[in-house]
Amino acid sequence: MKKRISVHDLELGMYVSDLDRPWLETPFLFQGFEIRSLEEIAQLKRYCEFVHIQVSDYGSDRRGRAAIGTLGTPSAAAFGEQQKKIEFEMLRNAAAPVLSGPCYEDLTTIEEEIQAVHAVHEEAKSLIRSVMDDVRLGHAINAGAARKVVTKLSESVIRNPDALVCFSQLRSKDEYTALHSLRVSILALVFGRHIGLDVETLNVLGIGALLHDIGKMKVSNDILNKPEPLTGEEYRIMQTHVPQGVSILEGTPHIPRAAIEVARCHHERHDGSGYVSGMRSDEIGLFGQIGAIVDYYDAITSDRAYHTGLSAHVALRQMYAARGRTFHPERVEQFIQCMGIYPIGSIVELSSGEVGVVVAMNRQRRLKPRVTVVLKPNAVPYEVPHTVDLVNQAAGNDRPLEIERVVEPGLYQINAVDYLPVAVNL
Repeated sequence: MKKRISVHDLELGMYVSDLDRPWLETPFLFQGFEIRSLEEIAQLKRYCEFVHIQVSDYGSDRRGRAAIGTLGTPSAAAFGEQQKKIEFEMLRNAAAPVLSGPCYEDLTTIEEEIQAVHAVHEEAKSLIRSVMDDVRLGHAINAGAARKVVTKLSESVIRNPDALVCFSQLRSKDEYTALHSLRVSILALVFGRHIGLDVETLNVLGIGALLHDIGKMKVSNDILNKPEPLTGEEYRIMQTHVPQGVSILEGTPHIPRAAIEVARCHHERHDGSGYVSGMRSDEIGLFGQIGAIVDYYDAITSDRAYHTGLSAHVALRQMYAARGRTFHPERVEQFIQCMGIYPIGSIVELSSGEVGVVVAMNRQRRLKPRVTVVLKPNAVPYEVPHTVDLVNQAAGNDRPLEIERVVEPGLYQINAVDYLPVAVNL
């Protein structure tokens, strides 16, 4: 249990679990730590008047227990200090103030936009299935239809991007390639909106992202859906989907050349380790950088025949750690700011002890999303889940209600999609 004590009573070996102020206002690298030096006690005295320590039934807990920190990472007993620093840097980056006004303002609520775009999302799913069937059969791509549906998707993203992000949580392992392409298009549009691309550029980016994997229709399903690791020869064949896709798009009238760059570069890597051209750094243009990030993010968060998808938070942490090597460092930071440190669909524990699902972003205060509270502090489900806005919600004791940590879906057996606003439209 926790015990509140004055900072003047702190001793080496005590485990500090809470401060009397937000952790981001202090220099500590992670939330929850064992006091290991007199310097740490001195720092606590400079920033705090009192703290909460973890205690057992017999007094102060001096065992340095592996408590779980705010972002779901165990303390140094389980992870190295470098992992902690990565988590903390991500938190700082996501919490950085917006220095200038956003290029786009939300024009609808998420609930309004879900109603408005539901039919468009169904139309887009039908379109990408049709396009892939056409390519598989050697028929021409209906570029006009693709352009029209992407225009509708981008219009929705401009009004409020959270609605289509919710729809992108609806996944089918048995229909990965087509729906992956649609999700990548949605993510590219959402990312493009975040960095302020104009409407015409957004539409070109969205078309390129929707068609980025079209070359996979020329690769056998045995390779695409193989549950075991690919052999060297199979991997070489898989890589051919890039040049084959580029060739198909270059031969299709009315596909903008800039859009084709998404297909050409989505497997190139910042350090030159990607394929097929081994491009590096700024040789990879903006569309290629965006395509690489959103393609990778959706791939590793999706269930596939050969792996179970990662949670969104773990995926972002992995990508942040790879910035400057796998991905353009500034673009990764922008993407994390775009998606939020707590992406829609994340399952989170709150400072009240309750458990909920993140259902909408706060683009001005990214650490304060809207959360649908599902479980009571004793992990018993609420009969009727309720949604709170963390911007103006208190947890009691004059402390704001905050997200303590992200948890993996299996911990509480919660299906996040059941609590998203999009669920009522299914």
